[in-house]
Amino acid sequence: MNRALRSTKPAFKRVTHLIFDMDGLLLDTECIYTKVIANIAKRCGKVYTSDVRLKLLGTKEADTSKIAVREMQLPMTWEEFRHEFAQNSSLLLRKCPLMPGVERFVRHMHTKKVPMAVATSSTAESMEYKTEHLKEFFSLFHHKVAGGTDPDVKLGKPHPDIFLVCASRFLDKPKPKDCLVLEDAPNGVRGAIDAGMQCLMIPDPEVPPELCTHATHVIKSMSEIKPEEFGLPSFEK
Repeated sequence: MNRALRSTKPAFKRVTHLIFDMDGLLLDTECIYTKVIANIAKRCGKVYTSDVRLKLLGTKEADTSKIAVREMQLPMTWEEFRHEFAQNSSLLLRKCPLMPGVERFVRHMHTKKVPMAVATSSTAESMEYKTEHLKEFFSLFHHKVAGGTDPDVKLGKPHPDIFLVCASRFLDKPKPKDCLVLEDAPNGVRGAIDAGMQCLMIPDPEVPPELCTHATHVIKSMSEIKPEEFGLPSFEK
């Protein structure tokens, strides 16, 4: 493995519960987001750079719109940006495939009765249409928290609110130290670590190595995951 993608903390603590981000981690949505935002920027005579994209990764939808308008100095309100983005992306997002290795790992954990949940910065509405074609798969999760509209999530990632809320909704209410968060974005990693949880990062390809250092462990794809490293049931050989 590339040295830049190795864990900065080789000793992992045993966990009992899993919390997954959704966009870019479970669902292959980021390429759609990038294309739609780049087109909005181009229409306004602006450029959607990698630096701006990194600031948007993992943020709540309202925050995404505010940051995009501010950073690219777009001639529109954040509400107008959000509306145009939703219009241009909704149909494309209804057919998003799962990321590599996701289905195998999630189904294995479900078979082994490991409690799992989703903590996404999306609104409840957008989460619904992004997962409509994968209802059976998403039924494997105990619950889903849509941070973009959930009233209990006061602050979005990189704040820890969404992960603490998500953990509290498991029936047995695990302590943060017993939860492993799986994330692709630096903002999500920061939130998970600040929540007192371990975080396995599967970074977006554009995320530079220096923004991965806060994660407990870093891998390139969920296909590389070794559950036993966190005390979880290993794959059958």
